[in-house]
Order: sequence, then structure tokens, then C-alpha cells
Amino acid sequence: MLRALTILIICILIAGAIVAAAWGDSTGLYNVPSILICALVAFVVQWVIFVPSYIKQTEKFYDLAGSLSFVAVSLIALFASFQLGVYQFMIASMVIIWALRLGSFLFFRIKKDGKDDRFEKIKTDKYRFFVAWTIQGLWVFLTSSPVLVALTSSNFSEINALVIVGVCLWIFGFSTEVIADQQKRAFKQTNPDSFIHTGLWKYSRHPNYFGEIILWFGVALAVLPALSGWQFIVLISPIFVLTLLTKVSGIPMLENKAEKKWGDKADYIKYKNNTPVLIPWFSKG
Repeated sequence: MLRALTILIICILIAGAIVAAAWGDSTGLYNVPSILICALVAFVVQWVIFVPSYIKQTEKFYDLAGSLSFVAVSLIALFASFQLGVYQFMIASMVIIWALRLGSFLFFRIKKDGKDDRFEKIKTDKYRFFVAWTIQGLWVFLTSSPVLVALTSSNFSEINALVIVGVCLWIFGFSTEVIADQQKRAFKQTNPDSFIHTGLWKYSRHPNYFGEIILWFGVALAVLPALSGWQFIVLISPIFVLTLLTKVSGIPMLENKAEKKWGDKADYIKYKNNTPVLIPWFSKG
């Protein structure tokens, strides 16, 4: 319980720092800073859905709840925007399109598989399970914070070369993630007990994560012209995504899982030794 409380406090403090940085220049809804409303929604949605999920001992709605929260906070920020134009709709769409695609993909995947291995040991422990939902709330708010702050800021912003580069990066990253996910899904349907090593997976062991990281760096570039002062703290978002996927819950978990299943097989050893873990053509092993 103490660990869960500690993580809860840390998550709230991190989110609070972002809210404080954007507070003074944030538009308001019903006399409440819009950025604060977005933060509350990001966490409260997770906590509300946690209750029936724990009672029913299911993780089926975890990823869907996270993705729908991204959509919700983006729409709130867009509604509260100081001005509505092409730029505002464009940066909001970058988050919404990504979230709807990823959320539906993960929901139908867990519906088909019936479970998510990440939750096997923690969903029976209400404190650890609650922590997982709380961390997801932070993930939603912190990751989307560049767009939320840009939308609710009174700073004038327009489409310039930096924005265009950011959008192009987002398109490249999004396309890479979608293609990689679909390739793996198709491969697993005919090769359920083997590891994918074709398509984009021939050049990277985790091309979907590579695309994910690239698209969030693209988002950060696209919102840069709308930021000022302490608001630049939200640029931690792509770094947070990078750290989360490469050091915490993404690549490390999947690499360990793959090692247990195929670590003694010659074809996997060859694949691992000759294929970069993340960035194509950048490094091996």
C-alpha cells in the first residue's frame, strides 16, 4: 500500500508541475484553467474504470481507456482553445487519429487473445493494479501535454517550416507503427509460435516502437511555435515516451519474453545478432 501511495503522489506531482507551468497562460472553462481540467480527466477516467476492472478481474479495457482518454483531453483542449484554425485542428488530430487507431488495435487484440500477460501477476492485487491505472493516467497527460498546452495557450501560432517538418515526422512515424503492427498481426495468424523477421521487422526488432517514438518527436516539433516560457517543460513528452519504451515497459519486457521462448534457437540468435533492436541500420544486437 505504501508503494502504491508513493507512486500516486509522484504521478500527481509530475502532472502538477506541467499544470503549474501552463497555468498562467491557459484558457479557462467555467473559470477553471483548461490544462487542469485535462489533467483531472486523464487520471479520473482511469480510476473510474479501474473499479469495475478490478471487481471483474479483467484488463480488457485498460488500453482502450487510455486511448479514449487521449481523445477526450484533446477534444477538451480543442474546445477551450483561444483560437480555432487549421493549426489547432491539425495538432489535435495528430493525437486523436493516433489514439483511435492504437486503442482499437489493442482492444481487438486483447479481445482475441483473451488476456494481457503484463497483468497476470498484478490484477489480483488491488494496490498494484491501481498503480498501473494511475501510471496510465500520467502517460496520457504527460504524453499529450505538448498538444494540450499548445491548444490552451493564448500564444499566437501559425504553420511554418518547423510545423511542417513536425507533421512529416508524425506521418512517417505513424505510418511505420501502423504497417509494423499489421505485419506482425498477419504473421502471427499463420506463424503463432514463431518470431516475426519479415517486412519492417527485418530491419528492426521493434519497428512499431521506433515509429511511436518518431511520431511523438514530430508532435513536439509541430507545437514548438505555440510554446513560451515554462511551457517548454512539455517537451519532456517524447523523452518520456522514449524512456518508457526503451527502459521500462516496452522493449525490455518483449526482449525478455522473446529470450525465454527462442533464446536457444539458432535462427533467433542469428536474427538478434544481425537486426538492430530499435533504429534500422543503426546498430546490431
